[in-house]
Amino acid sequence: MLAIFLDIETTGLDPFRHRPIEIAVKIFDVNTGEKKGEYQSVIRQSRENWDESDPKSIEVNGFTWDLIQTGLENGQVGKDIESFFENAGVVRGEAVFICQNPAFDRAFFGHIVSVYRQEDLNWPYHWLDLASMYWSKVAQEGKEFPGEMKLSKNAIAREYGIAPEEQPHRAMNGVDHLILCYQKVLGVQLES
Repeated sequence: MLAIFLDIETTGLDPFRHRPIEIAVKIFDVNTGEKKGEYQSVIRQSRENWDESDPKSIEVNGFTWDLIQTGLENGQVGKDIESFFENAGVVRGEAVFICQNPAFDRAFFGHIVSVYRQEDLNWPYHWLDLASMYWSKVAQEGKEFPGEMKLSKNAIAREYGIAPEEQPHRAMNGVDHLILCYQKVLGVQLES
């Protein structure tokens, strides 16, 4: 089984208005821990899309107009990801996506590779999240659930003595931090 660890930085929170500006992916065989590959790209934006950016989101990820212009066109990023997934052997039933917030990442991933194209390529439609894995682990340990449970990636990291994700957010930093948390929550080791 392959795990597709994915993170996307965007111009805002609304997938109907905002756009992905960076994507990073690492794929591992979870049975062997072997890394199958990685992909990262900044995604160039039109001035019109950039002007629709949410200032708070841009503050979090630290992107600038000049940095965005160094990226690849969205269509090229989609083609690159298709090739990367094909070479890694990503197919439905033999791979899953793992993210911090799958609802968010999945919506924006559809801007890069449309859901219809994903279906044509027989890609996985299961997107798993770290918070649910952590919740399940706490439940299995038989501990009493606290009155308040923080489920952000940084809160989960803190429970395992992992430093918070670096600021400003960058997609590959997010993927690497997610993998560190995943390994601690599941008690597994993946290649670097």
